[in-house]
Parts: sequence; structure tokens; C-alpha cells
Amino acid sequence: MRDYKSLKVWHKGHQLTLSVYEVTKTFPWEELFGITSQMRHASYSIPSNIAEGCGRDSEAELARFMVISMGSASELEYFVLLAHELKYIAAADYQDLDSKVKEVKRMLAPFIKRLKS
Repeated sequence: MRDYKSLKVWHKGHQLTLSVYEVTKTFPWEELFGITSQMRHASYSIPSNIAEGCGRDSEAELARFMVISMGSASELEYFVLLAHELKYIAAADYQDLDSKVKEVKRMLAPFIKRLKS
């Protein structure tokens, strides 16, 4: 069992989630159960799956939850692009969120590779 709070990738995922919540506060009301909800869910799925994986008792299970986190990060990456193209996110916010998502993905990839080897 690992302490998920000691993982830098968890911290980055958590900060990304806080950023997504902040940005989505300004989305149109009619998107509350659409893209707002989807972006929030994809964002908090990243650190929550890291945390859940750390609570498991094998490297294989931890790797599986890290892969799920990677999938959520990819999903969020798309939603950030979509929200930007719908003009819900300003260019600066888009660039910030996009770079944060890509950073998390860059951190997850070698972690997953190491766990699977």
C-alpha cells in the first residue's frame, strides 16, 4: 500500500482538478449536466484513481488504476479542446489546462511502464 499524497503525479492531478472546477464555474448554465459535468468527472477521476490504486495490494492493480487515470486524462484533454472551440474557455485558460493535462499524461506514462515491467 502506497501513500498517494507522496506522489507528485497525484498532486499535479489534484491541482488540475481544482483548475477545471474554477474554469467550469463560468460555463453556460445549460451545460451543467453536459460538458461541465463531463470535464469535472474526467478531472477528478485522474487523482481519485491514483489514490484508489495506491490502496490496492499489488503493483498490477496499481498499474491498472494508473491506466484508468491515463484514460481520464485523455478524455479531459478532448473536453478542454471542445470547450475552447465552443468558446467556453479563453485562449489563456485553454493553454493552461491543456499544458497541465499533458504534463499529467507525461508523468503517468513512465510510471505505468515501470509498473508493468
